[in-house]
Amino acid sequence: MDSESARAVMQALFQPVEIRSANGESRFTGYFEPVYEARYSPQYPFTEPVPALPGDLVSEGGNRVYQKLSRGGRRPYPARKEITQRGVTPLAYAHPADVFFLQIQGSGKLVFPDGRTVKAAYAAHNGQPFKSTANWLFERGWISSGERSMQGIRAWMDRSSPERVRQAMNANPRFVFFKLEPADNNASGPKGAMSVPLTPLGSMAVDRSHHPLGVPVFVKTKAPGLGGEWSGLLNAQDTGGAIKGAVRGDIYFGTGPAAGDRAGTMNAPGRLWVLLPRAVAARLAGPSAQAGLGPKTSAP
Repeated sequence: MDSESARAVMQALFQPVEIRSANGESRFTGYFEPVYEARYSPQYPFTEPVPALPGDLVSEGGNRVYQKLSRGGRRPYPARKEITQRGVTPLAYAHPADVFFLQIQGSGKLVFPDGRTVKAAYAAHNGQPFKSTANWLFERGWISSGERSMQGIRAWMDRSSPERVRQAMNANPRFVFFKLEPADNNASGPKGAMSVPLTPLGSMAVDRSHHPLGVPVFVKTKAPGLGGEWSGLLNAQDTGGAIKGAVRGDIYFGTGPAAGDRAGTMNAPGRLWVLLPRAVAARLAGPSAQAGLGPKTSAP
């Protein structure tokens, strides 16, 4: 099917409905699949373990994550600082900053000196809230406003002491565990929350408390990595610890450093429409329309 035919089908079946947050806030960011050097054993500077899923972690969905205790019972799973202090089971070793950003992105590829490439796929998180390292560093005057990006944080880490870097990492209590998978097709992206490979500039992470996975969405926003003003049709195929809100999205940019550079520029307000079956949109436009849904629009 060509693009014009696909457009005609979408227009015939779906009605765009703008989503508006109660407080008027909106924010769109970007993420990517990183590719990092790794080692099978610790070799400076590849000294940080890529953490495997621990046997004492019990997840009941969402942030309901518990640690099984040796004498029975359970407690909320510990924060990053306690986990790193007690140690983890390593899947591989990488640079400490690379492991940190691998956890923020949620998945990535690891490349070993013998040429082997594997996927470090998301396995679970510790149930602790995600807190912005960029904001934490900025509040202390350790980075400038212009450095509040992945690139700016990495540059700060490279010029700071290991102790201060660890302190900054621990400011984000969220900790992600991984599992290794074959990277048979290096062109395929990571699997999102729907367990299907993500598409560059075609997939977006959303807040599931506001949007069901799989729904098509139309976004208008801007970013240097998007060439300035940008609009496009995306699929809600993923979630993220920092993605909270009705008009909040994290756009997937692809794999590798170039995608990372573009994703790192993405942090702007915008507008969001969901594409609903016309019968559903008609019901929502009536007197009993759900809170948070704006008026129908024939074209975003």
